[in-house]
Amino acid sequence: MTIKRVWHGWTTPENAAAYEKLLHDEVFPGIEAKQIPGYRSIELWRRDLADEVEFSTIMTFDALQNVINFQGDNYERSYVPDAAQKVLKRWDDASSHYETRQIRNYG
Repeated sequence: MTIKRVWHGWTTPENAAAYEKLLHDEVFPGIEAKQIPGYRSIELWRRDLADEVEFSTIMTFDALQNVINFQGDNYERSYVPDAAQKVLKRWDDASSHYETRQIRNYG
């Protein structure tokens, strides 16, 4: 069983490309550089809306303790570096955590 850490942030259409570049060039490599035991991956989802762009991140960890090692005892607190805060309109103050119960592959 793994833990999925889900978070959402929104930006303007004008800032969307800059935010996505920041994630790929700085934020994600910064997380990976921490070499957190049990951290497996991060996914980025993007949804263009009428007047804003929503980004979702889904981080995968082996266990909840690994999330606590990443974020501390207040592990639900969102991780939004200062540079990201400058281009986001708004964001979730807390991340949601889910246990992965079953994965089925069809093919």
